[in-house]
Amino acid sequence: MKAADLDILVQEGEGIMLEYKESLSTSFARELVALANTVGGKILLGVRDDGAIKGIVDTNQLRARIQDIARNCDPPVTILLQRIGDVIVVTVHESDAKPVQCSDGYFWRQGAVTQKLSRDEIRDIFRSEGAIRFDTSVCSKFRYPRDFDREKYNAWFRLSGITGRPNTEDVLVNIEAAERSGAKLLFRNAGVLFFTRNVQHFFNQAYITCLLAKGTDKVHILDRKDFADGIVSDIEDSLRFIERNTRTAYRIEGLRREDVSEYPMKALREAITNAVMHRDWFMEGANVFVEIYTDRIEISSPGGLPKGMKFSDLGRKSIRRNALIADLLHRITFIEKAGTGINRMRDDAREQGCPAPNFEESGFFTAIFRPNPEVRAQAGAKVEPSTPEVTPKHPPCTLAIGTKLALSRHQVEILRKCYDDRLLVDIMVISGRSDRTKFRNQVLNPLIEAGFIEMTAPDKPRSSKQRYRTTPAGRAFLENAEKATQP
Repeated sequence: MKAADLDILVQEGEGIMLEYKESLSTSFARELVALANTVGGKILLGVRDDGAIKGIVDTNQLRARIQDIARNCDPPVTILLQRIGDVIVVTVHESDAKPVQCSDGYFWRQGAVTQKLSRDEIRDIFRSEGAIRFDTSVCSKFRYPRDFDREKYNAWFRLSGITGRPNTEDVLVNIEAAERSGAKLLFRNAGVLFFTRNVQHFFNQAYITCLLAKGTDKVHILDRKDFADGIVSDIEDSLRFIERNTRTAYRIEGLRREDVSEYPMKALREAITNAVMHRDWFMEGANVFVEIYTDRIEISSPGGLPKGMKFSDLGRKSIRRNALIADLLHRITFIEKAGTGINRMRDDAREQGCPAPNFEESGFFTAIFRPNPEVRAQAGAKVEPSTPEVTPKHPPCTLAIGTKLALSRHQVEILRKCYDDRLLVDIMVISGRSDRTKFRNQVLNPLIEAGFIEMTAPDKPRSSKQRYRTTPAGRAFLENAEKATQP
């Protein structure tokens, strides 16, 4: 380990595999067994909780005390001590004889927190997960750099907040996505899910299926998409599928316009992320489903609740089936604190005037979302009864619908911004998209086919100078929507 590695760890902040300790306190044994019981990790001695390096005096006596604490755990914990600058780095290996205890009891990591559990809870957790963890196991088929996707890594790195230009391999090792074996870099399964070119070459079950049904069941399917381009992209693509196939409205209050979604989009994003993060990846014949019906959206994850979790624990307790996957998502802010996802879904649904989601388990864990009754009523759609009833956050007001056909909020915004001719790259910025092919297929081409957007040089559709503008039909659509808001 080098000084540059330490800089990366300090920038990352505490997490499931990283703990800061200002000094060798009485809680050190708890941190050791917590890391050994989870997926291993590092303790940085001489670093304050806020990431500031205070430093610690390196003596033979201090090293002997650390080794003695590790040996007195039951069973002993394997550690490696290294001094980097003013900091002592204690690398803790995941135990192959779990559960491990110290004199204070049994502990393990949930996010950046060390939590005490009873021995029965610990035994149940590891029995349900098996002796081998999927996300931290090495993928023997993966070859670096042949199978490594630099663009996916760069996109993740930008979102991670890590500054500077650290060596890629050093970052991959420090975030536990890979490990070194001599001159080779071996990727763990979680690293493959995030950073490989063709994820299904390694894991057939690594995709999300999105369905749009005509009614309240699967008898008639109007649209189906399978997304299999890696965890981050699959989550984003699934959310866009929902945006394209649900209503978007806006509310006029005085001179201010507020977008109103048919469904709570933040809660749906949380649910899709949780479905990918917590799924049982050992179930090779199953995948995550996002299903849109006329009266609800269902998001299902293979595996149900982890053993040790009950329905009464939802919103209060969190057991991460795939701790490393969760940590990689946490570093790019796709998830927040451990155990708060369910409550955030409920809070966002209520904030958006939607009923709180329901949850079911039958081999799959399913989150069920109901639409905003205010949007449905203004759109002239029938709202199926749901329980419990929810009082909308805002009083009744006039809504203008920018949807079916079905136009997403981004498509409506494109129509507004393209009164003046626009280049493709400018339009992509409006919708926050970076993949040209997906943008054309999913956003722009449907507007052209509907007659709402036209090319200024239709005989040269792929010209680098091609521009796009809103047609009279597109303007009429927007004008009609605006008129619908007038009292």
